[in-house]
Amino acid sequence: MLTGKQKRHLRALGHKLKALIQIGKKDIEEALIAETNAALDHHELIKVKLLESSALDKHGAATTLASACAAEVAQILGKTFLLYRPADSPVIILPTADKPSKKKLS
Repeated sequence: MLTGKQKRHLRALGHKLKALIQIGKKDIEEALIAETNAALDHHELIKVKLLESSALDKHGAATTLASACAAEVAQILGKTFLLYRPADSPVIILPTADKPSKKKLS
């Protein structure tokens, strides 16, 4: 599960990416899952676009594809979403959660 800080970091990295995977009229099939897995193995963070001809719901498509590929949804914006899956030797270093500061009350 990604924290808010990690999602924010991935959104910043994914802003400049072009969509590697496009989902059209067909439903999410094995070929699409295999293509997405290959892209995640190579890139770690990918952008997926739902075309106008797609009948799928953006939230449903994102969660279905993410669970099929063992990935996390970093962002859903319009008909585009970001998927993240760390590689065996990760290139993207995610920020860790800040520890809460202990302030003394006066």
